[in-house]
Amino acid sequence: MTGAANPEYAIDVQRLNKHFGSKHVVKDVSLRVRRGEIFGFLGPNGSGKTTTIRMMCGLLKPDSGSGTCLGHDILRDSAEIKRNVGYMTQKFSFWEDLTITENLDFVARMYQLSNRKQAVQQSLEGLGLTARAHQLAGELSGGWKQRMALAACMLHGPALLLLDEPTAGVDPRARRDFWDEIQRLAAKGISVLVSTHYMDEAVRCHKLAYIASGSLLAQGSADEVIRSQNLTTWAIHGDRLSELQDELRRKEGVEQTVAFGDVLHVSGTEAGLVENAIHEAVGSSGRRVERIETGLEDVFIHLMGRSENGSGKNS
Repeated sequence: MTGAANPEYAIDVQRLNKHFGSKHVVKDVSLRVRRGEIFGFLGPNGSGKTTTIRMMCGLLKPDSGSGTCLGHDILRDSAEIKRNVGYMTQKFSFWEDLTITENLDFVARMYQLSNRKQAVQQSLEGLGLTARAHQLAGELSGGWKQRMALAACMLHGPALLLLDEPTAGVDPRARRDFWDEIQRLAAKGISVLVSTHYMDEAVRCHKLAYIASGSLLAQGSADEVIRSQNLTTWAIHGDRLSELQDELRRKEGVEQTVAFGDVLHVSGTEAGLVENAIHEAVGSSGRRVERIETGLEDVFIHLMGRSENGSGKNS
């Protein structure tokens, strides 16, 4: 039994667990999402991101745990929560032989909106779809299909959006435009839960959570998540980096080596050991070495490596 909901938080859950058969897919996850906050979920495929999101919003009942979503108990009030949530799946799930307007009108009927025509028109205008209102959904590019799906999510005026890898397979410009819309909605007080694999999207979230094998390994702002891993990172510029990478992987203190084009990032939690290993390996080869700020991508590669092979070195 949960206590009174804290109005500061759109979501406030404690120790959520979920099994599918013998597989424990979500393990003791606790977190809070403020109202008007964009909260990003990252992690490998099959890590439990979508299951966690669905449990937090009353779409899936946890085996154990408790919490509130939009002030409603996630165990008892799932129907009320669903009425105030917009859910956008990764797969385009609308009718390609209907126009944008016809698709939105159908969704509005499902929500039993009394002001259906007005809601559809406002949704078209709000997402910049008016000029394409009578275009068949099947003729739309990935970016416009995505925009139409978001319009459908917003028809009933939800206070919370669930976006499950919404920009997968969409070109960079369409992804940027989509995120501009998400930030505009958040500025109006709408809370957003989004799962993504893109680092440029992750940094646009107010808070992040990294989930692997059902466990929450890190959460907080991008800066907080980076600091929490206590990584020291160096960049090495030069040629024949793959040979150097193989050598560095065998060095004490080197926990991670990642090639980014013609630059090799080398990281570890023991700053002195990492520095010694790098200077020893580079020697007088002429390669340029510099200590850099650890980036979010360095951290998430590190977390993924930890989840796959414990605290061993990540390649």
